[in-house]
Amino acid sequence: MAEINRKELILALIQAGPNPRLAGVDFSALDMTRLNLEGSNLRGANFQGATTRETILRNTNMTGVDATGAQMPFADFNNSTLLGTNFTGANLTGVRLAGANMTNAVLNGANLTNADMKGANVNGVKFDERTTWPDGKKGSASNPGNYIK
Repeated sequence: MAEINRKELILALIQAGPNPRLAGVDFSALDMTRLNLEGSNLRGANFQGATTRETILRNTNMTGVDATGAQMPFADFNNSTLLGTNFTGANLTGVRLAGANMTNAVLNGANLTNADMKGANVNGVKFDERTTWPDGKKGSASNPGNYIK
């Protein structure tokens, strides 16, 4: 369970100003729908089962984040650092990943239907046959490199 609730997070974001430092915070199962976390340091945070529907996560550092089973439809990760982020089983429908560094991210079973991955760095991205790509193809019927142009 999250170590912080939605109200406490909103107050912390207001007080923090630009580029909040939230590294290592446990956000598991927390509803962060439509919050603005732009520029945050979220390195190593726990997003397991969290909801970030339409949340602004542009220019964040999410290196090593565990977002297993997270509900993240239409979240904005443009230009974020997602090195080794674990999106296993995550709902990433319609997310914006343009310019994101997804090196070694794990997309096993993730749903990326209608995601924007233009300009993303997808070196070493891991996926399996349950992964759904932006155009609806499954698993090895496609690969992340097909969506970055």
